[in-house]
Amino acid sequence: MTNRIDLAKKAPKVYRAMIALDAAAREGLDEQLAELVRIRASQLNHCAYCLNMHTVDARKGGETEARIYLLNAWEEAGDLYTEKERAALRLTEAITVLSSHEYVSDEVYEQAAKHFGEEELAQLIALIFTINSWNRIAVSTRKVPDVH
Repeated sequence: MTNRIDLAKKAPKVYRAMIALDAAAREGLDEQLAELVRIRASQLNHCAYCLNMHTVDARKGGETEARIYLLNAWEEAGDLYTEKERAALRLTEAITVLSSHEYVSDEVYEQAAKHFGEEELAQLIALIFTINSWNRIAVSTRKVPDVH
């Protein structure tokens, strides 16, 4: 598998807009929680490039190996993740996999709203749709992770 076009070079305005969107979406969110969300969305979207990037970043931010390894089975991992993190991960899955959920259910949304104030919830939703956009960019252009 090889890389395709380089979006940063071929559509620089779009790429710069994504960088700005990404920075704006992260504002006010706990970085450790944000990395869990980015990793989970990237797992669901099969984005190797983003998975590599965000697991490396999560480790640098102090995330444990166990929490990274078990993220794919977070619901079965007992109390390894906080209730707030669980609400964020549930919302991440609902927004990322719209076809299987049809809509983000009121239950999922209300559970997230219990743990996040309105501004923080808005930022979380922005973070989720931003990582989904990055995943789609990386998958469609076949960005390959640098793991050497």
